Amino acid sequence: MTEDPQARRASRRHARRAHRGFSGIGRSRGGGRRGQGRGRGRRAAARIALVLGVLGFAASVFGLAVQLLPRQFTAVQQSQIEAWQVAGRWQTIPAGKIFPASVPYQLAATVLEDTTPLNLDALRVSIAPQQSDCAESVTSAAAGAVLGREGCEAVLRATYVDSTRSYVMTVGVAVLPTAAAAATADTGLARPLLAAARDADGSAHLAAGVKVVRFSGMAGALYDYNRQISASFSYGPYVVMYAAGYSDSRPRVPVSQDSYAYGEMTSMARGVAQSVAATLGTRPAPPHCPGAPGC
Repeated sequence: MTEDPQARRASRRHARRAHRGFSGIGRSRGGGRRGQGRGRGRRAAARIALVLGVLGFAASVFGLAVQLLPRQFTAVQQSQIEAWQVAGRWQTIPAGKIFPASVPYQLAATVLEDTTPLNLDALRVSIAPQQSDCAESVTSAAAGAVLGREGCEAVLRATYVDSTRSYVMTVGVAVLPTAAAAATADTGLARPLLAAARDADGSAHLAAGVKVVRFSGMAGALYDYNRQISASFSYGPYVVMYAAGYSDSRPRVPVSQDSYAYGEMTSMARGVAQSVAATLGTRPAPPHCPGAPGC
């Protein structure tokens, strides 16, 4: 049987079409795999960029917070700032606050031979002019030299009386550059060789210290006195000195033999001196930065 030529040609055309169709399918699949690979790469790059962006934002926020939050001082810096604040108080606090008009003190129950202490007040008479020559405000040139060797800058003084005006006292503050210098100066003032006088019976020395503030006219008759007790102590960069005596200007007597007079005189003098010391030398609150940028 002879094959029809037209049918043979149609069969060949069909075969060629089918072959082209299979070839197209293969090419289409290969191109899809390459497109998928490129898509995954773009997604990975986007994720990396996102992570880097978040990290950069976090770093920026942290840096801004560091600038805006209060500055944190080290322990050494805190100590230095506190010492600087205390050392400058004698210049920044008004004299009327360093030496207040009235200072409460307590007379011990043992002095009264009672069970309850007695609350009293010392009254300020006057505040002496500030003395930059420290030797002029202490009992001797030798005492002044002790203060001078440690860098004394000035001496502040004030006079007080008790409420009955039976006793008079002087409180003095020697300003030193550091607490260590003040402690050394105070030790020097306590040396027996600097003692200015003895008790009437010659048995005890009166320690060197603050010089009595002298008054003229009627005030002199009321407030000039002879030192019966004298002492000092250091508090921060200050040497706080005090002396007290009778308001009637009686000469030096063995006051320690009169337990009541000695107790009230000492209580008043120490009470005023401790009040002044607390005002000048008490440790301040820990320093802090208000938080402004660049603080």
